[in-house]
Amino acid sequence: MKKYFNTAGPCDPERHYMLPAAQRLGDAQFIIDRGQYFVVHAPRQTGKTTSLAALAQQLTDEGEYAALHFSCETAEPAGEDYERAEMQILDVIADTARWRLPLELQPPTPWPTATPGLRINFGLSDWVSRCPRPLVLLFDEIDAVRGNSLHSVLRQLRDGYTIDREGFVHSIVLCGLRDVRDYKAASGDDPSRFGSSSPFNIKVDSVRIGDFTHDEVATLYTQHTTETGQQFTSRAIDLAHYYTQGQPWLVNALAAEVIDRMRVETTITDDHIDQAKERLILARATHLDSLVARLHEPRVQRVIEPLITGTLPDVDPTFNEDASYVRDLGLIADEKTIRIANPVYKEVIVRVLGAGIESVILAQPSSFRLPDGRLDFPRLLAEFAAFWKQNGEILTVKQGYHEAAAQLVLMAYLHRIVNGGGYIDREYGLGRGRIDLLLRQPYTDPDGRRAWQREALELKVWRDKDPDPLAEGLAQLDGYLDRIDLDTGVLVVFDRRNTAEPIAERTRFIETTSPAGRSVTLLRA
Repeated sequence: MKKYFNTAGPCDPERHYMLPAAQRLGDAQFIIDRGQYFVVHAPRQTGKTTSLAALAQQLTDEGEYAALHFSCETAEPAGEDYERAEMQILDVIADTARWRLPLELQPPTPWPTATPGLRINFGLSDWVSRCPRPLVLLFDEIDAVRGNSLHSVLRQLRDGYTIDREGFVHSIVLCGLRDVRDYKAASGDDPSRFGSSSPFNIKVDSVRIGDFTHDEVATLYTQHTTETGQQFTSRAIDLAHYYTQGQPWLVNALAAEVIDRMRVETTITDDHIDQAKERLILARATHLDSLVARLHEPRVQRVIEPLITGTLPDVDPTFNEDASYVRDLGLIADEKTIRIANPVYKEVIVRVLGAGIESVILAQPSSFRLPDGRLDFPRLLAEFAAFWKQNGEILTVKQGYHEAAAQLVLMAYLHRIVNGGGYIDREYGLGRGRIDLLLRQPYTDPDGRRAWQREALELKVWRDKDPDPLAEGLAQLDGYLDRIDLDTGVLVVFDRRNTAEPIAERTRFIETTSPAGRSVTLLRA
């Protein structure tokens, strides 16, 4: 069977291009050799299950441990019913061991009888007493277990570790979406109900599975070249890493889109990666949908909305926990500076938030195309201004992300028109005070060659108690145009003050000049 780039489920080295899975777990082997318990966490679709399964297989094959990786997802429907949850976990352990472990290493059948709330402790202790090797258990999707059920499981594991260290599991790995610092928040219930101590305060470390580096993306893509002879240009690899920032599912999805769906058979270029990125965003694959479904959760909105508006968040006592939650989801980068995790997510977020607006825009993209393929950009601006006068007040009131509503309306309009083969690059983030947009439209020049039309816009908002942002916006636009090497641009200032004139009266175009002497089209809206 020919290998391919996997975008669904765990990777298999016999079927898929992949990096050595167990190596992505850092010091896991060292911690296991010491007989310690620890947590592995990472956002969805980053390779947790693949890495854990490979590690368990490796540990067992080397002959020193009986290591078993299994999923706790089957216990999710149990909810608060801890008796049902612990039986379902024991059942999945027994069933998985039947397929993954030699007969002499398998757990007892049936599990010993015990009081509800103690069955996991008693069952694992009995298994340890019979097993000729130290037992290592890797609990995947542990955060699928909720409330009292999660609390009961963790207490039993902790009691086994503290009460009978030599007679209990040698090493335990708990793996989930979140870095469960004390597992209170992950219970899905009121953290205060567990008291001050953590039900799993015996963990020695939290190992996060990181994204691929640039070199790892190149290594992964080179596997395809070695097997088939089809090459990726260095610019294609650079762009794939830039768009994804190494997020494993996205890295695989871009390559799969180019090879399996676009059916490119020549050398894969940065143009192909550009097209694949757009196709993934428009298709809204399952992984992307699972992320954006969270956008309207209040704690997610409290982090994402200031990123879009470029303002600073309200840093109250809950903000760090909100940011931690959004970081564990994978929506923001794993670093102190809060930013969207990668350009693909940055694009998906604003497109999803503006999708309802885009659906009521009746303008046809083809009507804005000139004969050579360029956008009729002045007409696009004029048509947006007319649309804004007629619909802006209603659309901004209905937008859930109210502080970013005006910017989302304009971006939705641009999506509608530019999506006929062009691209929109965005720069936004905390404290920027603006959104910078670059429209890129391919067209055919007079010599019949492919060329690029580039148009730059900067979006700013005038809020109550703030001065007119015009002067600041013109200076910022100069800096943006310097970086992208353009001579002119558009500054859009949305007046969101309570004292602003009616929208139909204040929306107008003005030709002005930037501090650097550039001609700038100003749209006050």
